[in-house]
Amino acid sequence: MNKNRKLGWKLQLFAQTWSPDKVTVFEHKDGTIPEKYQNMILKEVMENSKVMQLAKYEEMDSKEKKFEYFAKGPGAYWVGEGEKIKTSKAQWLQVKMVAKKLGVIIPCSREFLHYKMSDFFEVMKPKIAEAFYKKFDAAAILDVENPFLHAVEKSVKASGNVIDGALNYDNILEMEDLLTDEDYDVNAFISTKKNRSTLRNTHRIENGVIVESLYDRSANTLDGQPVADLKALDKGTIYAGDFDYMYYGIPYGMSYKISEEAQLSTLTNEDGTPVNLYEQELVALRVTMDVGFMIVKDEAFAKLTSGGLGKLTVTSTAGTKAGDTKIAVTPALTSGNSYKYKVGDEMDVPVKGQNVKGWKTWDGAADITPGEGSEIVVAECDASYRVVNAGKTDVTVKE
Repeated sequence: MNKNRKLGWKLQLFAQTWSPDKVTVFEHKDGTIPEKYQNMILKEVMENSKVMQLAKYEEMDSKEKKFEYFAKGPGAYWVGEGEKIKTSKAQWLQVKMVAKKLGVIIPCSREFLHYKMSDFFEVMKPKIAEAFYKKFDAAAILDVENPFLHAVEKSVKASGNVIDGALNYDNILEMEDLLTDEDYDVNAFISTKKNRSTLRNTHRIENGVIVESLYDRSANTLDGQPVADLKALDKGTIYAGDFDYMYYGIPYGMSYKISEEAQLSTLTNEDGTPVNLYEQELVALRVTMDVGFMIVKDEAFAKLTSGGLGKLTVTSTAGTKAGDTKIAVTPALTSGNSYKYKVGDEMDVPVKGQNVKGWKTWDGAADITPGEGSEIVVAECDASYRVVNAGKTDVTVKE
């Protein structure tokens, strides 16, 4: 190879190293988000995610991470003169955290194809970050569309640390006692801004005089501990926890891809039809990231709720036609509400307020052809498809 050829080859390699300030979206439709903008997006995610604000961060360099956490410390003993000092060991337990892929698709105008990459990700940064932290918190806290083995909602159900009652002084202290009596330290709460008007009245009153208030409005603390406000949480519900037993990790960078021709089945137009990028002269940005999450002690979390999900009693009997099931639900449907249902195996009942617009509609009378799946979940939802009552049962079909 002569010198001119070698030089041309080196220049070609150099040209493959692109700068986000010089390359347009059209010229670089997929790859890894440039480090500068990736760090900015991650910073915004971590600053807004309630889980990432409260949990411990664990370094990850692969999809799975085994690590040890401190479960119990060594003890001390009184020792008589000349007696041998007893010894005990600190207890460390090994756990494995597994990362799951989280993705977001954001449609935008075709003119974005002519943006410089740097300008494009500057515009998209808040939209990407908001989608990620909302989805992650909904899964890790509320157990909504949750790919992880753990969630705060799962933990309180597993441990039985749930108090059904109003947000008042006595009930909040009782919720804390569920943890402190078992030697856990309540170091934060998860609430919602919708609870603030109620929390401002959490007083201990003696002889008509307020002698102690649990909530500090200016600092947003409850009983001296910080409150993280989660918008998706129902009014009347609050979690307490020892968040030293919650972990998260981020093993990889973010990847992206721009599409001009996809049909987005999860996004619909006003008439209910799927968004078709090619037909509607749109483009869509898909971004994915991996994130790990786990809770190592279910007993370290508790819940107080006065606005829990209403229970539906659902029964399934053989339908009229082969393969059909007949469903009955009590109590009766509330005026203005409607039924949605979903069939599968080992189904979870949705949380109150969960959007089930994508579930199948049921008129409350007709037989259902469930297809594959051993369980059916029926949800009563309001006009915005938010769940107010729900229940599930095993499916029985006519042979």
